[in-house]
Amino acid sequence: TPVGKTSLIMSLVSEEFPDEVPLRAEEITIPADVTPERVPTHIVDYSEAEQSDEQLYQEISKANVICIVYSVNNKKSIEKVTSHWIPLINDRTDKDSRVPLILVGNKSDLVEHSSMETILPIMNQYQDIETCVECSAKNLKNISELFYYAQKAVLHPTGPLYCPEEKELKPSCIKALTRIFKVSDLDNDGILNDNELNFFQRTCFNTPLAPQALEDVKNVVRRNMTDGVKDNGLTLKGFLFLHTLFIQRGRHETTWTVLRRFGYDDDLELTQEYLFPMIKIPADCTTELNHNAYLFLQSVFDKHDKDRDCALSPEEVKDLFKVFPYMPWGPDVNNTVCTNDQGWITYQGYLSQWTLTTYLDVQRSLEYLGYLGYSIIYEQESQAAAITVTRNKRIDLQKKQTQRSVFRCNVLGARGSGKSGFLQAFLGRNLNLEDFSRQKRIREDHKSLYAISTTYVYGQEKYLLVMPDFDFLSEADLACDVVCLVYDVNNPRSFEYCAKVYKQYLIDSKTPCVVIAAKLDLHEVRQHYSLSPHEFCRKHKLHPPQPFTCNTTETPSKDIYTRLTTMAMYPVQLNRLCKDLTQHMAQADLKNSTFWLRASVGATVFAVLGFAMYRALLKQR
Repeated sequence: TPVGKTSLIMSLVSEEFPDEVPLRAEEITIPADVTPERVPTHIVDYSEAEQSDEQLYQEISKANVICIVYSVNNKKSIEKVTSHWIPLINDRTDKDSRVPLILVGNKSDLVEHSSMETILPIMNQYQDIETCVECSAKNLKNISELFYYAQKAVLHPTGPLYCPEEKELKPSCIKALTRIFKVSDLDNDGILNDNELNFFQRTCFNTPLAPQALEDVKNVVRRNMTDGVKDNGLTLKGFLFLHTLFIQRGRHETTWTVLRRFGYDDDLELTQEYLFPMIKIPADCTTELNHNAYLFLQSVFDKHDKDRDCALSPEEVKDLFKVFPYMPWGPDVNNTVCTNDQGWITYQGYLSQWTLTTYLDVQRSLEYLGYLGYSIIYEQESQAAAITVTRNKRIDLQKKQTQRSVFRCNVLGARGSGKSGFLQAFLGRNLNLEDFSRQKRIREDHKSLYAISTTYVYGQEKYLLVMPDFDFLSEADLACDVVCLVYDVNNPRSFEYCAKVYKQYLIDSKTPCVVIAAKLDLHEVRQHYSLSPHEFCRKHKLHPPQPFTCNTTETPSKDIYTRLTTMAMYPVQLNRLCKDLTQHMAQADLKNSTFWLRASVGATVFAVLGFAMYRALLKQR
């Protein structure tokens, strides 16, 4: 018996009941501009008399939503929904990506009763059924609504959000909405106050809520639960209740609008486009966080530093990363950046770790900023707006100035020469007997390959990333801004490694190079090499070996790291200055302090001259 599916399509198109109905309507496309959701919709009819089973299977595989039409005055057509159509569709679709179904009761004009009592058990039995609508092709009742619900089932499906049997949100939906709540809770006090609710509303729906509307929302929550509103703000429980209410009242689109604004796809996973926006990084360029990104990260730190001690305790770190699907920072981070006396990451250490991630792996940094909601809170198109791509290093060398804020120092030396101590000293840790034994006890997976902190060069804050090489040299080891060659003054064979590395890899390089005479607290022995370290440096026009020890009772000096950053910033000027000094004072016993005083003055002159020329050029323009 015909159920009237072709009549439904023709009534929609012509807005009148057709006198003559063909066996099958031609495929119809409803343009985007006439649909409420602004999405073009292709309506495909099926006729058992005209089409084969194979053609039906093909159409099922292509469909985004399927309307199963039954006649409200025909019990057999209702029974066929469960005995024939739903099993057939399920057999032809993948279990993990089932097509949403709409049950359509046509010919409602022929009966006075509703078929809903019969249909509701079917809806409860099959989760793929999005909704049921009764209509009449003859009276044009609910025709537009039918196709609107069909669109809605694709764009705003109930399945991923809500479990009708349990009458509650699904775990994946709760997880996504909880992250959204935490991102929107700008002061991290566990409630959304009026300002935060308004910002959330404006972010998702481009319009603020009127004060009375805000109160109405909170009153709805108050009437239904005791702990949904606290201190006149919305709690997480209240926030989740509201979304449950939206879905129960058929307003799935409200929840979906929120989820999609915060980067979620139909499976409630953050999309690749959201987490990893396109960013082009040409060769010889580096990546840094810009001013807005640091302001954002500062606000994230402040909202989680509950005790205001300018450091993040393990519990505060855990709370900060609750919006992540995994813990991004391992115990090695505490040995990469500055910590307080309790071993907790300080504010400066926190920013340093973000700087390190952005420099070494910008894609990961974009992902992390995505979890924290940077583009939403700062109303940017994507996290890519947080990144500065520096100009090509060759241009910096030509212009003899750089705008970069992060510089990389590679530390090379034989095993046991003191590289790890050199890294830890940069973080303010000395290796006296007590600290040295602590370092020895650090588990292998807690050790770090890096140290990063800030230095000040002529009043400008810069980041220096120090990286040791432990086993072998690669091209990546030499793609840096300054190189440290470390030898142990107490080991007669230690300097030979530095000399070989310099002659093999660095002798023709434009990268500044410094020799570090480490472990100076120990007895200095003669190195088994044809030239002494001082003679070697003089011959190759390098700075004299820089004395260094981290076995002190005081906090290690940062002077050597400031010098390294200065060399990284002004490689051309300092190299030339060093060669001039070496030529003119080859026989003199240069004291380190005197040399560095002159080097610093020379670099300062270059910097001042460069700035003066820049201002003169501006005036000419």
